[in-house]
Amino acid sequence: MLRRKPTRLELKIDDTEEFESVKKELEARKRQREEVESGGGASVISVDIIGGGASASSSTGASRAELINERIGYKPHPKPATLPTLFGSLQF
Repeated sequence: MLRRKPTRLELKIDDTEEFESVKKELEARKRQREEVESGGGASVISVDIIGGGASASSSTGASRAELINERIGYKPHPKPATLPTLFGSLQF
């Protein structure tokens, strides 16, 4: 088996600027959550990094999972619970 030399990564100025802007957004979002939690609020307004839009979401784990599923494009389908829904209306 042939061994490959390590790949060289180059860090560009654009990359550092993007990192700094994302870091500032995350810190601002964290501060907002802390302020809302200390104030006793039930919902948080968060800024979506990819879309750039604002969306209101509750601070529960389910909403976080929904945001992640939306971001990666996963659309879960509920599983049918009864046999007729599994097989349709089969008649023998």
